Amino acid sequence: MTSVITGDIIGSRQQPSKHWVEDLKKILSPFGETPSQWEVYRGDEFQIEIKDPEEALLSAILIKAHLKALKLDARMSIGFGDKTHNAEKISESNGSAFINSGELFETLKKQKVTLALRTGDTIVDEKLNLMLQLALTFMNNWLAQPAEFVAVAIENPTLSQEELGQKLGINQAAVSRRQKRAQFELVMNLDRYFRTQIKQLTTL
Repeated sequence: MTSVITGDIIGSRQQPSKHWVEDLKKILSPFGETPSQWEVYRGDEFQIEIKDPEEALLSAILIKAHLKALKLDARMSIGFGDKTHNAEKISESNGSAFINSGELFETLKKQKVTLALRTGDTIVDEKLNLMLQLALTFMNNWLAQPAEFVAVAIENPTLSQEELGQKLGINQAAVSRRQKRAQFELVMNLDRYFRTQIKQLTTL
């Protein structure tokens, strides 16, 4: 099983500068080689293969946090399944993970949802998407500073609040405030639950 994130930048045409395209590429570059593992195409759309499906949700949240820190946001769908055709460009690869991600992505705008997933198991999908919608009630409203905290905390899971503060150039009390504002513990609890659900699907 693999997972594929398909996304686009919300309101990209309203952005006065095109700097965000380079910013987006910087955000995606740690996910591997382009265009085989990730690709930005048609200006504001992107696709990434996350080979460990258990990492898919946290990867999408990390991208969202990085974008929110830049006062941007993205619509993203996560599809799970197999990969039957491995092309040089990820946008030309195929399999059920790509189909699930692509088909779901086409529905996001109409649903007015910025993040959803499809595993192919309707019961699991219903549960996880409901939880995601609840989490989006605060994640969609992250301001730049709490979002920056989320990105740094996800990328440095072993650091203490004090060490995170050093990275962010703020004191521990400010770190604690940003952590609370971002509802970071809830985000991590959601990720833990998501991982148990995906693990069960992959061991079936």
